[in-house]
Amino acid sequence: MQTIARRLEQRIPLSVRVDLCSLDVRQPAREGVTENISGHGVRVVSSNPLKRNERLNLWSLPGDFRARARVVYCHPLGHHSFAIGLQLLASAGEWK
Repeated sequence: MQTIARRLEQRIPLSVRVDLCSLDVRQPAREGVTENISGHGVRVVSSNPLKRNERLNLWSLPGDFRARARVVYCHPLGHHSFAIGLQLLASAGEWK
């Protein structure tokens, strides 16, 4: 019997510019744009790939949302474009 995995949380479409900053301060910050959000995750499109399980800080550029996150997946979308799934480990503030 095949089981279909479904998300328990609803994803909300939201396009917000974000900074993705590695916990390694020697790495430059990367910019991306959210596609959708939920209480425990966010999908970001960026021109830079990230490694699975990498930990990072996420900041929304408008608003005051901040989060510590873990990369769940990173899939190429096309030429220099990647879809990045992030699990939010701790967050504060509001999306604007």
